[in-house]
Amino acid sequence: MFKFCQQIKPISISLSPNTEKDDVLLAFRLLFQPWKWKKSKKDLVRILEEKFKKYLKVNYAISFNSGRSALLAILNSLGLKKGEEVLLQAFTCNALVNPILWSGLKAVFVDCDKEDFNLDVSDLKRKIGPKSKVVIVQHTFGLPAKMDEIIKICRDFKLILIEDCAHSLGAKYKGKLVGTMGDASFFSFSRDKVISSVYGGMAATNNEGLAKKIKQYQKKAGSPSLFWIFQQLLHPVLMNWLILPTYKILGKYLLVLFQILKILSKAVHWKEKRGKKPPYFPKKMPEALALLALNQFRKLERFNSHRKKIANFYYQNLKDLSFKLPPRFPGRESIYLRFSIVSSQAREIIKKAWKNNLLIGDWYDSPIAPHDTKLETMQYSLGSCPVAEKLSQTTFNLPTHINISLSEAQKIIKFLRAQIKNS
Repeated sequence: MFKFCQQIKPISISLSPNTEKDDVLLAFRLLFQPWKWKKSKKDLVRILEEKFKKYLKVNYAISFNSGRSALLAILNSLGLKKGEEVLLQAFTCNALVNPILWSGLKAVFVDCDKEDFNLDVSDLKRKIGPKSKVVIVQHTFGLPAKMDEIIKICRDFKLILIEDCAHSLGAKYKGKLVGTMGDASFFSFSRDKVISSVYGGMAATNNEGLAKKIKQYQKKAGSPSLFWIFQQLLHPVLMNWLILPTYKILGKYLLVLFQILKILSKAVHWKEKRGKKPPYFPKKMPEALALLALNQFRKLERFNSHRKKIANFYYQNLKDLSFKLPPRFPGRESIYLRFSIVSSQAREIIKKAWKNNLLIGDWYDSPIAPHDTKLETMQYSLGSCPVAEKLSQTTFNLPTHINISLSEAQKIIKFLRAQIKNS
């Protein structure tokens, strides 16, 4: 019976990957304590902010209901004028682009470095113009970008530097934690990030004036609705107790049905794929999700140690194949949110893997993901970032999260070896 259940339950990269039994039970208990959802005597939101600030060793950490909301707060606190430019890399998600557009700013896309998945410093220099005001540097998949070079460029051109740490909580560049080297940074606690509270995020800075404005923005944002909070609390419960255990025969259909009926939320709302803003952005971090985030935050070091262990296992067992494995650089310590591989067979491998109940990842399947995002509404022109566009067609990612065991990683390796042998 156990073996049969294992065959039905997928090896997955993104369906509530971080949740352990205590996380699910915590969410389940909170479902029946709605008086704790928005406020509590303990002020858990403040506790989360303080713990985060202490971990990063920054002066200010301000929480929101998502990384998008945190970025919106930063951008709207910088005193920028409508139409001024924000430079960011392609090979990203519309969740990064939309806050720029919603703030009345112009997105200017920079190509990826040929060596890794991060911003190309040479292309960044080429695309800086008279209206350029901000650079957002994304530490893709948990691998820090070339911060020394990017910081120098920002200083030379008097540009504000924001670090996108949605993939990289705990990663280090030359011994410094990412999120501590720019003028500001933001983090995501979304369902498939380093730590997960289904939705959630944090803005961080050492700038007192900027922090004051972000806090004012947080106060004005208000709290999300009780129903929205209910949706997020229900997510780990239904995912772990119903959807994943029956995934192959029933669960995947239930997931779609629950999202259609709005019992569960989607990671990306359809409006975001059209450049429009859903009503639940921007909002404060509610107490209930702060409690989920705190429970995950205390596990951060264990989670990241596990990710590195699984990544090393992949390196050892895939090094003789024709794949291009994630680059490793001295001084750039990745936490391997996902183990991302470049292969000309990427799209075919993903399709075959999913048929075998191995739900490996497709970050990113478009220069601005998801694939059905309307690129023209994102201000992206096809051909402007050729390396990023090629990566979106030749990249797939393997899971490294806490619920992936070495035996499951071995199954993935066995599958990949079979693909190379049969090609």
